[in-house]
Order: sequence, then structure tokens, then C-alpha cells
Amino acid sequence: MSKRLTKPLPGGTALLLMLFAAVLATAIAVAYSAYLNRTLLNTLYTELSERDKAQAEWGRLILEQSTWTANSRIETLATEQLKMRVPDAAEIRMVAP
Repeated sequence: MSKRLTKPLPGGTALLLMLFAAVLATAIAVAYSAYLNRTLLNTLYTELSERDKAQAEWGRLILEQSTWTANSRIETLATEQLKMRVPDAAEIRMVAP
């Protein structure tokens, strides 16, 4: 039996080194992508929380506006503060256009 001694091809080593570098770069890219995903998800949840707070404030403001502009409140203020009243039928005059 004769043993053949074969030398590894220099191109094979370079190819193996390039594949190792590609795998390493891919692993780093996956880790960075996961970090970026977590960061963006935290930002999203922060913004959603701000939106919910703004919507709650908007609802309170709409409720307050409807309270301030209620007809009964306007009538009460006109009667008490401005001393306004509904005119009698004899005090009403019709004006022709």
C-alpha cells in the first residue's frame, strides 16, 4: 500500500476562511437585528402609551366642553348673571323683512 500525501489546496483554505467570515458576519447581523427589533418595539410601546394618554385627555376635554356648553348651564348663567329672561307674549314684536 502506498500512501499518497496530498497537500491542501490554498484556495480551499481561503474558501473556508471566507465562509467562516460570512458565518461570523451573519451571526453579528442577527444579534444586531434582534437588538434593533427590541429597541423599536420599546419605542412603539412608548408611543402607544402616549397615544392612549392623549386619547384619554381628549375624551376628558370633550366631556368638559359638553358640560360648559350645555343648554341648561347657559340658561342658568344668562338668568342669574345677566338677569335675562324669556319675554312675555305682549313684548314680542314681529318685524317684516
